[in-house]
Amino acid sequence: MLPTIHIGPLVIQVPGLLLLFGLWLGMSLAEKHSTRHGIQANHVYSFTIATLLCAAVSARLIYVIRNLDNFLNSPASIVSLNPGLLDPFGALLGSSLVLIIFSRRNKYNLWALLDALAPILAVLMITISLANLASGKGYGYPTRLPWAIPLFGASRHPTQIYELIAAGIVLAVLWPGNRRVQFQRTGVYALCVIAATAGCRLIFEAFRADSDLITGGLRSMQVTAWLVLAVSLWLISRRTRQDG
Repeated sequence: MLPTIHIGPLVIQVPGLLLLFGLWLGMSLAEKHSTRHGIQANHVYSFTIATLLCAAVSARLIYVIRNLDNFLNSPASIVSLNPGLLDPFGALLGSSLVLIIFSRRNKYNLWALLDALAPILAVLMITISLANLASGKGYGYPTRLPWAIPLFGASRHPTQIYELIAAGIVLAVLWPGNRRVQFQRTGVYALCVIAATAGCRLIFEAFRADSDLITGGLRSMQVTAWLVLAVSLWLISRRTRQDG
């Protein structure tokens, strides 16, 4: 693990630095290939920044509403920088709102915009795995397998590395500049990236020891991944059937 780097009096958070680098790299890759989807390159950065801001605000707002009693006792916590005080569904709501408004304002096809932005997700999944490896988050169950890594007093599944390899394969196969990866219908490329990402999370979540469990021992992220995968595959089927 390498959670921080000390440079004199300066303490750098390695996971956060990796995520910022991944975001920049993903936006650069999306910008390079955005014109293939009819999206202006400069709009990739402006849209991504607007989405992050709106997602953060809506995620915090929904979290505050759901835990209003706690925040009434400590109003200053509303502006806390703690990422644990963010609601994922609120973030999704905010992102979707920006996506719809941005596509209409710039007269973009919504599916084409998603295709142009898909590389950002693919790259971020790689850097999220690296960030988890640096921080120790997303650690696996104890195992006696020869490739286990020592962590928190036990030899564990290197789930972060599993996810890193899988995310790298997804990006390599669905590389935005790959001429062999061509889809006649807009949106199918983005949906394939989303479906592959959800499928990987569904598989490797089973090896994680820090997963949130819900009723019946189900893992909340696996349930979410199942839903995302099912919806993505259904939409792919609908989009591809329209070719006929």
